[in-house]
Formats: sequence, structure tokens, C-alpha cells
Amino acid sequence: MTISEALTVDQVIDRMEALQGTLPPADGVAVFNRMYLRVTLLVRERLTEGHFADPDGMAELDAVFAARYLDAVAAVAEGRRPAHCWRPLFELRGRPGIHPLQYALAGMNAHIEHDLPLAVLDACVLLGRTPEDVRGDYHRINDLLAQVEAEVREELLPCPDAVDAAEPLLHMAGSWSIDRARDAAWASVLALWELRHAPAVEDAVAAALSRSVGMVSRALLTPVG
Repeated sequence: MTISEALTVDQVIDRMEALQGTLPPADGVAVFNRMYLRVTLLVRERLTEGHFADPDGMAELDAVFAARYLDAVAAVAEGRRPAHCWRPLFELRGRPGIHPLQYALAGMNAHIEHDLPLAVLDACVLLGRTPEDVRGDYHRINDLLAQVEAEVREELLPCPDAVDAAEPLLHMAGSWSIDRARDAAWASVLALWELRHAPAVEDAVAAALSRSVGMVSRALLTPVG
């Protein structure tokens, strides 16, 4: 059963809000969860505003997308290891010298470059669509992700007076681009869609994607001070 069969978007939001209430504000997972909650609240608003061509389909995608992150949270809570792409965030969530912005970017990297393409494929199967059918709304969701990512960068980057001291952080933050991440995620959608009739190959490529995305997230979480 997918999370979308068990939960509505409102209930997904409730889970994120409940999780936020259990975590210290400086916890790396709390930093990402807070940001992702903002994205999901925006998606819920847009679902009723005519923003999406297929709001019901996007509600399904939003829930399937959230499920991959919530599965990682549940795995850690149960003493299991999450997918490779999520391990750096959960393993380094309290490491000294890591700035909150790094946690936000590492979480977005895992969720966009790995979880989003797999969620699109899951939603296509559930809805009987092709990636081309959802391309427009896919980019509309990405616009919301980019909006929140820009807001978070502005909130978390050091003030101008502290720029010299924060040079390593600025270099780290500048090394990751949401535009490049979105482009890479869509390329993964197309590649994995073509492999859907060769499940062993598809699984191998998805596993390799998870590991490579995890390597980038670990680099993003290099302590900077």
C-alpha cells in the first residue's frame, strides 16, 4: 500500500508537523523537515487554486513523494538504515560544524535527485499516465521547491558582516544548484521509464542512483566551521 492510499495530503502534513514537534530545532532532520513542510503546505494551497492541470494526480504524486522521506524517518526510528541517499542526513544530523543550510541542501539533494524521479514513476503507474503526461505539473511542483529553497537560502546564509568567516559555507552552498538537480531528476525519470520492462536493470540503476546521490549529500555535509 502506498502512503497515498492510506493518507491524504492533510495527513501527510500532520505527520510532518508531529515530527517537527519531537525534534530539537538544530537537528539536521528538523531543519530539512521544516523546509519540506513549507513546500507541502504550498502544494496543498495550489491544489485548490487551479495551479495544476491535474490536481488529483498531483495530490497523488505529493503523497507518493512524501512517502519516500517518511519511510526514511520510520526506518531510522525503528533502528533500520534508510536508503543510501538519506543516510548522510540522518547519520550527520548532530555533527558539530555543519551549518543548518547544509542540512537543508543535503535533504533537498536526496529528495529531489533520488526520491522525486522514483515518485513520478510510481505516480505514473498508479494513475495510468506517462512521464510526458505529467511533465507540466512536474515542473510546477519544482517551481514551488525552488521558491522555498531560495527563501531558505536567504534566511540561513550569514549576514554580510560575517561573509569572510563563512566563506567555506558560501562555497559549499554555491556548489549545489536546484536547477541542475531538477534537470538531473527529470533525466532519471526518462531513463528509468525506459527500463520499466527490465525490472532487474531498473532496480540496479535506481540503487546506483541512491548511492551516488548519497555521496553528494555527504559532501554537502562536510563541516565548515
